[in-house]
Amino acid sequence: MIHVTLPDGTVNEYAAGITCAEVITDALGKKHGCLAAKVNGDEYDMSHVLDMNCSVEGIRSDSEEGIHILRHSAAHLLAQAVMELYPGALPTIGPAIDRGFYYDFAMEPIAESDLKTIEKKMKELARRNFTVERVELSEEDLREHFVDNPYKIEIIDDKLEDGDGSTIYKQGEWYDLCLGPHVPNTSRLMFTKLTSVSPAYWRGDQDREQLVRIYGLVEPTKDALRETLHRMEEAKKRDHRKLGKDLQLFHIDEEVGQGLILWTPRGAVIRQELQDFISHHLRRQGYKQVFTPHIGKLDLYRKSGHFPYYQESQYPPLVERDLMKKLADEGCTCGELSNLMKTGEIEGYMLKPMNCPHHIKIYASQSRSYRNLPLRLAEFGTVYRWEQSGEISGMTRVRGFTQDDAHLFVTEDQIAEEVLGCIELVQIIFDKLGMTDYRVRVGLRDPDSDKYVGDPARWDKAEEACRAAAASLGVPWAEEEGEAAFYGPKIDFVVKDVIGREWQLGTVQVDYNLPERFDLTYMGSDGEHHRPVMIHRAPFGSMERFCGVLIEHFAGKFPTWLTPTQCHIITLGERHEAYATKVAHALREHDIRVEVDATDAHIKKKIKTYRKLQPAYMVILGDGEMETNTVSLRARNGDQVADLPLDEFIKLLRHEIDEKTSQPSLVAPPE
Repeated sequence: MIHVTLPDGTVNEYAAGITCAEVITDALGKKHGCLAAKVNGDEYDMSHVLDMNCSVEGIRSDSEEGIHILRHSAAHLLAQAVMELYPGALPTIGPAIDRGFYYDFAMEPIAESDLKTIEKKMKELARRNFTVERVELSEEDLREHFVDNPYKIEIIDDKLEDGDGSTIYKQGEWYDLCLGPHVPNTSRLMFTKLTSVSPAYWRGDQDREQLVRIYGLVEPTKDALRETLHRMEEAKKRDHRKLGKDLQLFHIDEEVGQGLILWTPRGAVIRQELQDFISHHLRRQGYKQVFTPHIGKLDLYRKSGHFPYYQESQYPPLVERDLMKKLADEGCTCGELSNLMKTGEIEGYMLKPMNCPHHIKIYASQSRSYRNLPLRLAEFGTVYRWEQSGEISGMTRVRGFTQDDAHLFVTEDQIAEEVLGCIELVQIIFDKLGMTDYRVRVGLRDPDSDKYVGDPARWDKAEEACRAAAASLGVPWAEEEGEAAFYGPKIDFVVKDVIGREWQLGTVQVDYNLPERFDLTYMGSDGEHHRPVMIHRAPFGSMERFCGVLIEHFAGKFPTWLTPTQCHIITLGERHEAYATKVAHALREHDIRVEVDATDAHIKKKIKTYRKLQPAYMVILGDGEMETNTVSLRARNGDQVADLPLDEFIKLLRHEIDEKTSQPSLVAPPE
């Protein structure tokens, strides 16, 4: 007999050899809604056999872990369907991803129209309710099973030590190399939808074979799938790439380069307003503004540890022209040059991938005392990362971006208070932008890993400070062991937008590593040298990514304080031009952004033209307004208010801007 502890603390006794499915059914009944189980915290299939004392918890299909299992299982179902329809196709890999799943196939290209046929086959296979079976095989048997699939053989070569075995999962006659866990049967995968097909490269390497990638969605219920599809339709309408073009906010030009954003005058307004907003609070909290160059010597990044260890995500180093010519004349190959730079035998420069080493050098430029700490250095610093072409996406995944970056140099006793100060900045931003639905992740050490640097006692203190800070926020938060950076614990903010999508925005990280690498010190009150702790924080993260998210969150209809054109003045006729000029001057005198159209075009045409740019208000001027020194307003939704005195309008509008209200509010909807 074995003893099984359930989530509520109940301990039940069973005969050894019972399965997870039987325990969960016994505890919760037949309609338990679980598709896998946790045994002593580890995930297993429902068919897993229990033969010793343990704890068991069911994984529901609507939980985070359950959705991941559904997605991975649906990828298998997709591969099974493709293999039945296209027998010559070779399946490669099929992971679960944030918003669904995909599978890559070595096969002839297919069209979007072919997805309906594949989706129909998937539903047919799901209805046949195949049992999903885990089978353990030796390496020899694995190679025999996949002898005709070189992609699977390559995975086996890479993943297995000589002589090690692994597992496959079978459903009907079809099987795939996988560690699992998976759903118990294919009927759990009825609610799937294939969304797109695109080319992809084997293992993301453009020098390898081009594959066919098929994307899909899966949900535990029909209603959940319908809701997800609705959100996707909303997301298409809100796509920042389309809205950004329609609203004339940014431009991407192939001659400039992929992933490099050109901020237009209208987009620059939004960015500048955000920077001014956060800068006010930085000054209030005692931050010092700094500026650093866009490049730095390789030695700087060697010392920080960023080169060559992260070179895959960095631009290639720059070597001085004369030295490059000398090496070329000597017949030095690109590979030899790369090795010489890695070992430090050749110096060069790099487009900076992050700002922290530069800020460290500012700290180290003079002696510091405990009386100088905390020292808070802030910069809107542009950094450069090399992203694969297929990963670049509008403003949300780019190659050059500006961070609202800051680095705080603190004593250990100051960590808790300073982390709270960083979090306050994030909360202020979210509050003013109406992003009230968010959760917090606290990344902690994995107690079984040795990858972390620094004294364990110092880690304990920093982790407790992060926990306390997260608990003080009044929002959902969770600890995630193993998610800390190797140099310290961190706090990430995950925001849910108005259509339910989650975005990781804002981060606070505690760092023991870089002060050690750069031998940073301060003189303590005891007259001895001590090591400061660094805190990295970026409430916006990337200005490009944050603005891309804002465009979609607001669907281009920004709050008045952020709207590029706060008032668009439209005249009914040419005779009203002088009054329009007077109104525009009065608005600009109060720092209100305004555009004027005094052409003789028809009023309906003017409204239709400028409505696309989503000004906060259209100001309509005709004979009545001119004679009474008033304005008539038209809101984005078409609601109107007439004969508002100009002085009162300016006063109300200025108040709305100063208070940073969430949406234009001067035109009340009709009762």
